Amino acid sequence: MFLSGGALGFDTLAAQAVLVLRNSHPDVTLVLALPCRSQADRWCRADQEMYQMLLREADRVIYVSEEYFPGCMQKRNRFLVDHADTCLCFLRSCRGGTWNTVSYAYDSGRNIQNLAD
Repeated sequence: MFLSGGALGFDTLAAQAVLVLRNSHPDVTLVLALPCRSQADRWCRADQEMYQMLLREADRVIYVSEEYFPGCMQKRNRFLVDHADTCLCFLRSCRGGTWNTVSYAYDSGRNIQNLAD
């Protein structure tokens, strides 16, 4: 099982790679753990179309919160870490949401694989 937060960038690239992998390995599953239902509302049309494809193709979609609130992204990130054995990331700087999530994963004793290394 692969969990993705559905954010633009690494999350969506990794989710797309999982869908390709699933074609040859049907035991691989994609679970989208999303912060809220309106996550993609302000994205450009092409990104929204890609997001809708991920929603259709995912084996399961979990909304950590029904509606946006300040902190729902962090709540989603902690959900991802709390439900993972290994955290796969692409971290290049020691600041921001990815850094906070990786720090939480480290403090939680998770195995961390940084693909930026």
